[in-house]
Parts: sequence; structure tokens; C-alpha cells
Amino acid sequence: MTAAIAVEGLRKRFGGLTALDGVDLAAQPAEVLGIIGVNGAGKTTLMNCICGIYRADEGRVLIGGRDMTGLPPHEIARAGVGRTFQIPRVFGKMSLIDNLLVPVLGRDASDRLLIEQAEAMLERMRLLDLRHNFAEELSGGQQKLLEMARMLMPSPKVVMLDEPFAGVHPTLCRFMIDQIEVMAAEGNAVLLISHDLTSIYRLSNRVVALNAGRVIAEGSVGEIRGNPAVVEAYLGA
Repeated sequence: MTAAIAVEGLRKRFGGLTALDGVDLAAQPAEVLGIIGVNGAGKTTLMNCICGIYRADEGRVLIGGRDMTGLPPHEIARAGVGRTFQIPRVFGKMSLIDNLLVPVLGRDASDRLLIEQAEAMLERMRLLDLRHNFAEELSGGQQKLLEMARMLMPSPKVVMLDEPFAGVHPTLCRFMIDQIEVMAAEGNAVLLISHDLTSIYRLSNRVVALNAGRVIAEGSVGEIRGNPAVVEAYLGA
């Protein structure tokens, strides 16, 4: 089976700093791949290279077997890659409805149909009653839900979530976990970065551990939990 996303030998340098050093990973449709590592391990840089914000110095990114390496972010998004950020990037002076319409502008569909789709997505994220509010009026957790809804509007095949649980109330965190499970059940390959290892272990089919830009371990949750290299990276020798 062709992987929904495959990263091959990815390297990214910033001057004398090697942020990614030959990273390989792959995720299948309907799989949650957890990506863990201490601060500075290269997790967010990896996502930035996948979605085209950074251009990798070496290696390839394939989406559904198609080589997307070096393409600009909008083309990678059109190929079916969605992404959220640790600090939500919403359009603060726009309504929630308008935020969701941005990624589907130019679609061959009526305005009414797109608005109905946006309202359905907001209802899914428990934000429908706020649909006419400005995004800047939402709490931080609600902005994360809005960004998640906006990411899903174009029906991506690969979704990448960067620290979705950071700074989020436990009740909202549980709701997000449920939504991520739904994303996978809908057939999305999910790349999940989080320092919340409890949530990572609950959600992930497999886990990749990064340290200093390298993959130091990959496997099931049980294999990662007991891996000496992972324990050392988190706790020290």
C-alpha cells in the first residue's frame, strides 16, 4: 500500500545547526503517527519542511506517492495536506465562518453550499453559536478548534497537528482527542506532535522519537515506552 505520507532522508540546516539529520518516516491512511522529542529535537521543523514553509536541503516528501519536495505551501495544501500550529494562526478580524471559507475559495461550489459545509464543521467543533463572532474574540482553546475546523474544510488526506493540547483545559483536551480519533476513522493519516505523552500513547498506532534532528526510535507504544534511547533523551543518562 502506498503511504499517505512518506519522508525520505530529510535534512534541514540553519547555518551551522543541523535541525533535521536524515529523517525517515511514513504513515498510512487512517493511522495516527505520534512524533515525540524534547524541545529542539526537530519536530516542528519537520512539519515545516513537509508543508513547504521550509525548504529541505536534502531528501524527499511524498504525498500519496507523489513527490512534493520543494513545492510551495499552497500546492502542498492542494495535494491534501492540512496543518495546525502550536500557537493558532487564525484570521482575528474575520468571522468564524469566513475563516473556514478561506481554504475553499475558488472551489466549484455555490456560496450557499460552502457556508453550509462551514456551519456543519463549526457545529462539529462546538463553535456554531459563535459563527458570526470575530476569531480574535475566542479563547485560546477555541481558536485551536477553529484552526482544526479550517484545516478540515478542504478534506485533506494528511493532517499534521503541532501541540494541539498545549495550554488547553482538560475537558477541551478530551474533546480534541475524540476529534483526532474521528479524523483517523475518516481515513486521514494523522501526524501528531505533543509533549503530552499520555495523549500520544492513547492515540498513536506507532510513535517516532526524535532527538537532535535524528530518529532515535520507532515502533509501537509499548516499544517506545521501554526504549533506552528514548528514556535517556528525556531523562538523561
